[in-house]
Amino acid sequence: LRRRLPVLRWLPRYSLAWLQLDLMAGLTVGLTVVPQALAYAEVAGLPLQYGLYSSFMGCFVYCFLGTAKDVTLGPTAIMSLLVSSYAFHEPVYAILLTFLSGCIQLAMGLLHLGFLLDFISCPVIKGFTSAASITISFNQVKNILGLQGIPRQFFLQVYETLRRIGETRAGDAVLGLACLAVLAGLRAMKSRLPQAACVEPLAARLSYLIVWTSATARNALVVLFAGLVAYSFQVMGSQPLTLTGSIPQGLPAFQLPRFSMAAPNGTIPFRSMVEDMGVGLAVVPLMGLLETVAIAKAFASQNDYRIDPNQELLALGFANILGSFVSSYPITGSFGRTAVNAQSGVCTPAGGLVTGALVLLSLAYLTSLFYYIPKAALAAVIISAVVPMFDAGIFRTLWRVKRLDLVPLCVTFLLCFWEVQYGIVAGVLVSGILLLYSIARPPIKVSEGDVLLVQLGSSLHFPAMECLRDAVCSRALAASPPRSVVLDCCHLSSIDYTVVVGLAELRQELRKHGLSLAFCSLQDPVLKVLLSADLEGFQHFPSREEAERCGGAEPGGGGTAPFTSTRESSLLP
Repeated sequence: LRRRLPVLRWLPRYSLAWLQLDLMAGLTVGLTVVPQALAYAEVAGLPLQYGLYSSFMGCFVYCFLGTAKDVTLGPTAIMSLLVSSYAFHEPVYAILLTFLSGCIQLAMGLLHLGFLLDFISCPVIKGFTSAASITISFNQVKNILGLQGIPRQFFLQVYETLRRIGETRAGDAVLGLACLAVLAGLRAMKSRLPQAACVEPLAARLSYLIVWTSATARNALVVLFAGLVAYSFQVMGSQPLTLTGSIPQGLPAFQLPRFSMAAPNGTIPFRSMVEDMGVGLAVVPLMGLLETVAIAKAFASQNDYRIDPNQELLALGFANILGSFVSSYPITGSFGRTAVNAQSGVCTPAGGLVTGALVLLSLAYLTSLFYYIPKAALAAVIISAVVPMFDAGIFRTLWRVKRLDLVPLCVTFLLCFWEVQYGIVAGVLVSGILLLYSIARPPIKVSEGDVLLVQLGSSLHFPAMECLRDAVCSRALAASPPRSVVLDCCHLSSIDYTVVVGLAELRQELRKHGLSLAFCSLQDPVLKVLLSADLEGFQHFPSREEAERCGGAEPGGGGTAPFTSTRESSLLP
């Protein structure tokens, strides 16, 4: 029960000191999540209130089921981009996608399928996040410039933005660029802010606290400042800024997601909606889990605690399923808000309760004030959040480390500008092909002497059998005179039936030319497979120590060989 309900691990030890730190962290994260939620809903192509609807349920669920104290669940830039691709800017599709993604994540957690993330390589992730950074940033340029009617497809977006740049609204552009400059300045200030020591004067510590709080809650401060500017213009009777507009006030209804949608020409049934989402039902759950586990692992390693990927799957699955009942679109772990949470000194996941409560209060009482938030300010918040996701150094790093890894990186990066799903799927396929090629062509070292010693640099699987046969036969038969072969199996921990059959055929081919095939350094699992295959020509000759333990039978003698092996064991035809 403690493993499946992690809250039971820390709740009995909860203290007043922890409560104070969790309250501070929860409030700080809450000031960050409210403006970000409004901005990310714009990226997802949904009405802005859906960003807030998506920001509180994950906080509550993760408090009880999460294994990392720092992680906060909610809308993110990456997930919002995916939702814009698979929900077609329809809230009904987005909410159903949330429910189905949660069910898939929950099933994966129960079946312990978290290991599937291991097949998504780092170059694929870097290619996707870097392309997403550019795509999301450029998607907000239209709001910075005050342009209307710009298409969402990336290449059309670039063309139309450049073509219509002369229509830029001066008020939006000035405010948007000013917000970007302030956000960049506060971010740089926070990164260079020295830690205040306890021995310093009270005034110095208060100054540090004010600067740190201002830099940490920079999104809220910038949005508040921009809203005051817009309200001032509204009072004066002129409005040079494009405003967010009305947002429905009140909490979302708690209800089942809709499994069909009314359309002008009839009703779209559940089956058609699922077919429309297509590969998104695989991409969204996996990318959601990938973000959450990667963030949890990063902060767990910094704070010396362990996380369980399968438990994270369960927490994320429950959060998305319950979130769909309150009109949430798919959520995942947020790196930026998790970093704020950790830097605020959070002690337990209970800080999420404070964050969730703050979002609910905003929905209940503050939505009327959101009317005056300029779209340019929200665009600045989004661009400031996603620009650090672009990792220009990864190209140079992979060129130095392993240039072949640039292939999946570039494939993913380039295709994500066309369609996100194509980029991710193509990158995973290319990584899989490179992995399979390395399995099918293992490094083989051949040393010549009285016999031919063949050493495998890695394990042996069935795709590599033909390569091994060609290498052995070409060297053994080309030697003058032809030489018998000894296969060093020290790197073989397991083999399959296809490999056993291939070795038997290799033995027969060498035997036709009067040559032998011997095996050395066999490990027990490999020896067991070779013997249980019961193929003609294989015999187990024990080492001298084994023979002595079994009653003095000489190696190669007529006694029955024991079913054991050591590093000196061999199989001889």
